Amino acid sequence: MRFDLDLDDLRRRESERIEWKASVHDIEDVIETIVAFSNDFSNIGGGYVICGAEERKDKAGFPMVNFDGLYASRFKEIEGKVLSDCQNKVDPPIVPLIDEINVPGNEKKVLVFIIPSTEYAHSFRKLDGSTKYYVRIGRTTREARGAILRELLIRKKVLEPFDRRPNKTSSVSDLDLLIMREYLQNMGIWDPARGIEKYLSGKETLSAFVPPLFVSDNLTNTQYPRNFALLLFCANPSKLFQGAYTILSVYPAEDRSSPLSERTEIAGTIVEQAKQVITRLNTESFTAFDKTSPHPNQLKYPIRALQEAVVNAIVHRDYESDQPTRITIFSDRVEINSAGALPRAVDKQLFIKGEATPYWRNQTLAFFFNKLQLSQAEGQGISTILRTMREEGCPEPIFQLGEENVVCTLPAHPRHRVLSQIREIENDIVLGNHGEALLKTKALLDKDPYNFRALELYCEVCNLVKKPELVFEFVTKNKITFTSFPLSTIILVAQTLILCSNNEEAKNLADKLLSIASAGRLEEREIKKIAVGIRKIGDDEKAIEFLDKAIERLPSLRTHSSLLEIRGKAKIDLAKRCIDTAKKRDSSKRIKFLAWEKCRDYINDAEKDLNVAFQYATGVMERDFVRNDLDFLARLKEFAKKPLKTSGSERPRYKRSGDKVFPKA
Repeated sequence: MRFDLDLDDLRRRESERIEWKASVHDIEDVIETIVAFSNDFSNIGGGYVICGAEERKDKAGFPMVNFDGLYASRFKEIEGKVLSDCQNKVDPPIVPLIDEINVPGNEKKVLVFIIPSTEYAHSFRKLDGSTKYYVRIGRTTREARGAILRELLIRKKVLEPFDRRPNKTSSVSDLDLLIMREYLQNMGIWDPARGIEKYLSGKETLSAFVPPLFVSDNLTNTQYPRNFALLLFCANPSKLFQGAYTILSVYPAEDRSSPLSERTEIAGTIVEQAKQVITRLNTESFTAFDKTSPHPNQLKYPIRALQEAVVNAIVHRDYESDQPTRITIFSDRVEINSAGALPRAVDKQLFIKGEATPYWRNQTLAFFFNKLQLSQAEGQGISTILRTMREEGCPEPIFQLGEENVVCTLPAHPRHRVLSQIREIENDIVLGNHGEALLKTKALLDKDPYNFRALELYCEVCNLVKKPELVFEFVTKNKITFTSFPLSTIILVAQTLILCSNNEEAKNLADKLLSIASAGRLEEREIKKIAVGIRKIGDDEKAIEFLDKAIERLPSLRTHSSLLEIRGKAKIDLAKRCIDTAKKRDSSKRIKFLAWEKCRDYINDAEKDLNVAFQYATGVMERDFVRNDLDFLARLKEFAKKPLKTSGSERPRYKRSGDKVFPKA
């Protein structure tokens, strides 16, 4: 039969579908290639074995074909031997089509074997007695072994897919029937009227897409669970399948060099593994806040992308591999490593784009995870990862398609890289590397002056190195407006500016910042910081007024020991100022009288605050501080008693030590 092939036509054929044989010394080599084309592992539709032609390279290095041809005797010898072996040594037999092409300029001919793809898996029995399968990978013929052989047999329906195969090393006792019932109830396919026995009978199908959980041996009538049932309902499937567990590792840095890390082995059903990993990864999907951005709340990773990537890795992995599923969390990315190569039926380029035609290595597992609402509709996992990462503003996911595994890397949103740098600065502060911390923090603020967390760290470091004036220089140079900052940041900046000695401008700015903070909704600790800051500036009256308003707004603060102590001490300081006024020689009698009266009022009010503070103080140290204040107040109260009508020499006297007033003995 003639197929009207010519030499130019053969030159233009896809190289993957052509095998050139210049002079056939080994007939077995030809048979192997014919078997490979018939098995059509790469779905190219068969191919051609051309005897009497050789592929070479021209002077420029490009491939070219030289058609030498075969003499008639050799032609017939090869043709007869190949057809005979394809009939007798290939199972099931192959009948290749044959064509012959004249070689221009001589009497030789080129022998062409045309091999169509078949629906069978063909094996070849060689001279040494071994029987092997062959496939075509790219432009080479190779023996099908391991995962490639399994996939070939599954495609050709010689072997059931792994998840559907009965497992003859296990029994019903390996299933946890409580787990099984729980999952079936969650899926809405549990019928209590049927009882558990129906589902264990080997006849009850859960869906048109899912076979019965068990297979019955016709000879022994023994029930064997299928692999998917063991993965889903066995409490610890790794006892039966070596790689059926998950390793979760956490590294605080961008690589594995950090001396600190976490490693957790997660067992249980593959559903429980997925749930535990997703729960842990959800803690990585926290929000970075930036008021200056059009999108102030920014997730580190989209939760949906993390979930789909984990489910894909667990559901579509190769459970005949002894390698576990590996989830690795770095500071700037999450790597999800699934055992087993991408199935050959899936186009790699389309897969990376999320456009590949769905192909399920474990279709039953995909069905269960979908029904348990752990995954999107079948075939949408990769496209969902791509879409949710894009919508969140994260970098594109990276897919590495290896021979033994598939790795999906989800990079964190860029804003969270700044958070990683902030953690480095915090670590430097803890370790005492204040110089490094100061440089790193300043570099962050140069890029983003309104990064409030960086500004807080800058204040902390400047206070540690006793250079608070650097904060004042930064604030004034960048003309920072604080309306968008958290109250805690404003308070910390104010506390730092107060420490700028002999700088009235810095203290005035601190006063303004504390006023801004006091107008906001404050927590107890923030109220305390503001009150202390106002007192450090030297404005006790303002501190008392601020605390009065805070306690009026929040009645629960009426018994807050620390706040009452601060207010009591502020009143003591005002009482001492009244005494100073009363003792001035140039003060009029009326002013002196008013000063003593005001002093006693402050003392009485301070005593009330300190007594309540002592009553509600919780810690031993806190009670000691209040007791000392009360002891001093008692002496001051005695000193400030209303004088009796006595001679001037008998009137109370006092002495000063620094800014403190003490009654004389």
